[in-house]
Amino acid sequence: MVKGVMFDFSGTLFRIESSARWLRAVVADAGLTVPEGELDACAGRLEEFGAQPGGVPPRRVPTHLEDLWRGRDLTAEGHRAAFTALAQEAGPPSADLAAALYDRSQVPEAWQPYPDTEATLRALHRRGIPVAVVSNIGWDMRPVFRDHGVDDLVDAYFLSFECKVEKPDPRIFQMACDKLGVAPAHTLMVGDDRVTDIGAAALGCRVHLVDPLPVDERPSALTGVLQLLEGQPGLI
Repeated sequence: MVKGVMFDFSGTLFRIESSARWLRAVVADAGLTVPEGELDACAGRLEEFGAQPGGVPPRRVPTHLEDLWRGRDLTAEGHRAAFTALAQEAGPPSADLAAALYDRSQVPEAWQPYPDTEATLRALHRRGIPVAVVSNIGWDMRPVFRDHGVDDLVDAYFLSFECKVEKPDPRIFQMACDKLGVAPAHTLMVGDDRVTDIGAAALGCRVHLVDPLPVDERPSALTGVLQLLEGQPGLI
């Protein structure tokens, strides 16, 4: 019986804007005039290097940035340094845009909830099922939840840069279970990563995975959580 639910953040409850929109917003704020073709090419390079926090993973990480990349989610400083360096590698239209791009990734308006995020969280709240957000991240995304009006539906946040431990390490999931007051065997982890989020299974938690698709391509994946509570299949 599920008595508590843990959710991942990016790709599960929320999705960051596209890399093209992300870049264009920063360029506009800087008052720069950049040809469309150059913007499109730069957006492609940003995706290649995985320079957008919460965006697509890198297709390649430069050798000199590998150590920084591996430890990015354990400190705020390391997170900023890693993603800013990757943005620089992508050759933005202006060198100072790398820092501006990182800052943009933390603005609530850059994030959209999935269409069924609020409905799912509210349904769990009505049922008295406590919710924690467990995320590998290097910045405080609580303002994103507040800005979108769902912060009151989350009972606790466990962020890797605050906990100094990251998924799939079972310790971060145990912290969340302890805070929720629910045994792992009665806790469901909902995420989008088949490596990091599956770590909850080592504690005996059940795991439900969703695809980290763009918001307009995934209208109802989280409703599987509610179906699960009604005894329907959907676990892996």
